[in-house]
Amino acid sequence: MKFSSKVKKSGLSPMRKFHPYAVAAQAAGKTIYHLNIGQPDVETPPQFFEAVRGFSQSVLAYAPSPGMPVLIDAIQRYYDNLGMHFETGEIQVTTGGSEALQIVFNCILDDGDEVLIPEPFYPNYNTMVNVTGARICPIPTTPEEGYHYADREKIVSRINERTRAIVCTNPGNPTGTILTEDEMRMIVDIAKEHDLFLVADEAYREFVYGGEALQSFGAYEDAADNIIVIDTVSKRFSACGARIGCIISRNRELMGESMKFLQARLSVATLDQIASAALYDVGPEYFAAVREEYKRRRDTVVSKLAEIPGVVCKCPGGAFYIMAKLPIDNADKFQQWLLEEFDDNGDTVMFAPGAPMYATPGKGVDEIRIAYVLKQEKLERAMDLLALGIKKYNETH
Repeated sequence: MKFSSKVKKSGLSPMRKFHPYAVAAQAAGKTIYHLNIGQPDVETPPQFFEAVRGFSQSVLAYAPSPGMPVLIDAIQRYYDNLGMHFETGEIQVTTGGSEALQIVFNCILDDGDEVLIPEPFYPNYNTMVNVTGARICPIPTTPEEGYHYADREKIVSRINERTRAIVCTNPGNPTGTILTEDEMRMIVDIAKEHDLFLVADEAYREFVYGGEALQSFGAYEDAADNIIVIDTVSKRFSACGARIGCIISRNRELMGESMKFLQARLSVATLDQIASAALYDVGPEYFAAVREEYKRRRDTVVSKLAEIPGVVCKCPGGAFYIMAKLPIDNADKFQQWLLEEFDDNGDTVMFAPGAPMYATPGKGVDEIRIAYVLKQEKLERAMDLLALGIKKYNETH
């Protein structure tokens, strides 16, 4: 049987590809400390569940394709509080940020097109771009420079007649890199000068640890036709299972084209939308506490990594990920070894190997992404397991 060349170009998620090995390790009695998936352990605000319990309609009906008014209104208020206003027609609700990205890429990319994305990047971008027939043109970075990419020459030198968009994940996944206001302005100007879309994946906006004001590319009204903001409740409210995201753009032509996909998939889950709307009633004290918790975890991971000889890692400014270069030959091999051959008193650890987060062949083979989503005691144990694992792996390989 023949399969699509587009699906054949796509790979499995590095965050999930070792699941079968993890199942086998658990069946063998091992306890696994999961640093591989960005699933927060912070409690989802109770407003979500209260809204579900309060649902009293006798029929669970389809929602409107662009989203339920109660949720769109809540998103509007959220952005109004950040100092930027979007009209109702400039917000479309999607099944998570992932569907938002898929729809946007399908609207703006075609066979042979290119999209500029700093590497390492969220690896599912690969699949999302591949299925459009386009390709990722990477903006290169290095661990030694803290994965910094906001350099005008570095970006402009990669623009050609096939380039259609720049993607910025701010704060970054997997690197935790955050952009300054000047860097954001520079990237907006490049998009305007070259008539490119700027796709701003802002799932981690709240997670910044240096006292910075919350940022959004949506604030640049002078680039209204260029900018597309991707947002989600998943990380902000620790509600990954709700699967609620959105596309936000003042480009009415884009929003008209995306409606074709919204209607083709009918609607987003009604209950999830109602419950997610209630999340936007959460006050600033919630985010202050969550930020403090993640900052403490970040500092723990950075401190622990600094104690391991040969590790290259800069302290990230945001999100809840750290990308690190390890003193090993191959992160994929190392991860499989950790699950199949290593344990310390029955414990082992998982991370996300770095190579699939690069478009440049051969890069990232000795890098990993750590998601610091475990409580402090478990996180410290996981980092100790990583250090011990590196030492024993290098003694036997």
